[in-house]
Amino acid sequence: MIAEIKAVAARSSQTLLEDALGVVSLFVLLVAGLSLPSLI
Repeated sequence: MIAEIKAVAARSSQTLLEDALGVVSLFVLLVAGLSLPSLI
């Protein structure tokens, strides 16, 4: 199972990087949206 996960990660490393960037940007938008009402 570990070998399969490593093989998938090796085949799609660029996609995993893009997905990680997407998740980080979603969390940034979430935190900004939740903290925005306190600034107004």
